[in-house]
Parts: sequence; C-alpha cells; structure tokens
Amino acid sequence: MFRNQSKVISSLCMVIALIVTATSNVLAADVAKLVEPCTGCHGKDGASTESEIPIIGGYSAGYITDTMVAFRDKERPCEETKIPAGPKKGESTDMCTIAKNLSEADTKLVAEYFASKPFVRAKQKFDPEKAKAGKKLQSTKCKKCHDEGGSLPDDDAGILAGQWTPYMRKQFKDFTSGARPMTKKMKKKYDQLTEEEKENLIHFFASFQ
Repeated sequence: MFRNQSKVISSLCMVIALIVTATSNVLAADVAKLVEPCTGCHGKDGASTESEIPIIGGYSAGYITDTMVAFRDKERPCEETKIPAGPKKGESTDMCTIAKNLSEADTKLVAEYFASKPFVRAKQKFDPEKAKAGKKLQSTKCKKCHDEGGSLPDDDAGILAGQWTPYMRKQFKDFTSGARPMTKKMKKKYDQLTEEEKENLIHFFASFQ
C-alpha cells in the first residue's frame, strides 16, 4: 500500500512540476511581448543607448511602477518621441499613451522585468572639477534620498549614478519649470540650488562609468 502511495505522490509531483513549468513559460512569453515595445526606445533590457532616453534596467520595481502611474495620470510631461530602433523605428510615441494602455498587472510585470536587469551606466564625457564640486553637493543636499551617489535602486528614487547627461538636464529643466512635480522635501532643497550647482551635480552623476 505504501508503495502505491509513493507512486501516486511521485506522479502528482511530476504533474505539478509540468504545470509550473508550462505556466512559467507562458508567463515568460507574456512578459517578453509586453517589454518588446519598450526596447525600441530604452534598449535591450533597459540599457538605453540614446542619450535623451533614460536607462531603466536596474531601477526598482516600485520606482518603475510609480513612474508609469505618473505618466498614466499625466503628472509628468509626455512629449512625443521618435522610436529610434526596432520594428516601429521612426514612429512617434509618448509615455502617457504607453502607460495608459497597460493594465495594473501588466505594469507590474514590466516593472519586475526591468528591475531584474542590471543598470548599465552610460559612457559619457564629464568635467572632473565640476564632478568634484557636485560630489560635495550630493553628500549634503541629496544623500538622504539618493545614497551612495544615487547608485542604489533600493532608494526607490531612480538610479542617478551613470544616467545619461542630456536626459538628466531635461529632468532638471522640468523640475525647475514645475512640469515635473517634486516631493516637498526634495523641492525645498532643489529650489536652493543655483544653475551652476545643478550642472555640477549632473557632472558628478555622469562621472560614474
């Protein structure tokens, strides 16, 4: 009797394993289909090679999800962008439309996918003196939310260390104009920065190679 029970249990385990494998394969296929349009702008695994488009691989899932919600609700600027690569190269798109077309479950899958990838730092020029000045500023003005030079995804504030300089300048411009909202604690410190200090911070973040 025990031998028969063992056979039944073994068979059940095999069936469960097959179901789990099949489910995982279907899920992987679904995720691949969801993230495919993202790679046209953000590059393979979110490692953007376009200087005005952010590197998103390695961001925390929470930050990506919050960002997509902000785009969906049009709380962030939604400029049209020409897709630089892939099957839809040359077509126009914008993040608000993309975010709006994703369900909550799909957004979660996309966020978890890119969060599981490494953050590939941009190789770009920077001014060492400005970067040195920016390092001091970062340690006094930004460290609380962007620790270790803004390199930690666990801060849930986006990775700044090694992010593209042109993209960073655009975000600073949007923060300054109010087009992109800030938390109260960030706004208080950000509004104290001069334009020169903002540029120094950008060079500091660019110094991470």
